[in-house]
Amino acid sequence: MNDQQSAGISVINPITPAFDRVKLMLFRPFDLGRWFIIGICAWLASLGSGGGGGPRFNFPFDDRSNAREAINETKEFVIENLYWIVPLVVFLVLFGIVLWLVLTWLSSRGKFMFLHCVSGNKAEVKNPWRKFREHANSLFVFRIVLSLVGFIIIILPIIFTIILIATMVSAGAPALGPILGIVLLVLCIIVISICLGLIGAFTTDFVVPIMFLRTTSVRAAWREFLEILSANKARFLLYLLFQIVIGIAISAIVFMGMCFTCCCLACLLAIPVIGTVVFLPVLVFKRAYSLYYLRQYGPQFDVFDLESPQPALPVNSY
Repeated sequence: MNDQQSAGISVINPITPAFDRVKLMLFRPFDLGRWFIIGICAWLASLGSGGGGGPRFNFPFDDRSNAREAINETKEFVIENLYWIVPLVVFLVLFGIVLWLVLTWLSSRGKFMFLHCVSGNKAEVKNPWRKFREHANSLFVFRIVLSLVGFIIIILPIIFTIILIATMVSAGAPALGPILGIVLLVLCIIVISICLGLIGAFTTDFVVPIMFLRTTSVRAAWREFLEILSANKARFLLYLLFQIVIGIAISAIVFMGMCFTCCCLACLLAIPVIGTVVFLPVLVFKRAYSLYYLRQYGPQFDVFDLESPQPALPVNSY
């Protein structure tokens, strides 16, 4: 990328073409059947990406005896009911793992299907499902490995945090040493979580489009993206900050929509698939925005330049 191209990179410029993409795909003309087809792809792409609030801890320092009594009662209950608690826990863990694998696999397929629809202004399910199978499998393995590595890295500070909290609860009063330890461990957990989140965001926003363009594996696409990232750290930092601004703006619009519709919009958004279809203009905008931003780094990153992408070649496994 030459200096002239680099100077023209902006987080503002992709907004207008992204809006135009939404209007072209969903409103010119309006077709409810088309909305549902694209919405299915967007729903698959977003599977497993929801989040919730963090854990909350309530330290009963003012009643030491009650805390110990509750802990002892819990121990007794678990010991007396091990015959059914252990099988139940094993079943729930295995079920959770299987569900996680299935959702990750489906969403890996969905990311390429939704990208196919947005980049080509198409409403297709079967074609991209088959065409990008190898790409999705490579992405699936990468995401599983990333999740496992992230879990291994983050579980240790979480365990130590729980131990320190349990120590303070048993002691019945807070202590400076454990509190400082908890603060440091929580900061460590936050930093690790942010790093994992950044890797996930960059994978979806930029690595997947590079895989789409190059018909290559996720590892090769990451190598190409890292070359761009290393030379444009400040620009991608600005991109991430602007994503926060976009998120706040979208949240404000959704909140106002829920207020004007007496929470009917919230009910619709909570329904699987239907909620995605209702929210589809926002999802198309966000997907198109990242693609138009990436395009500023050179014509070799322009997914919209492919009127009909070449048939996918076999992709080396991750």
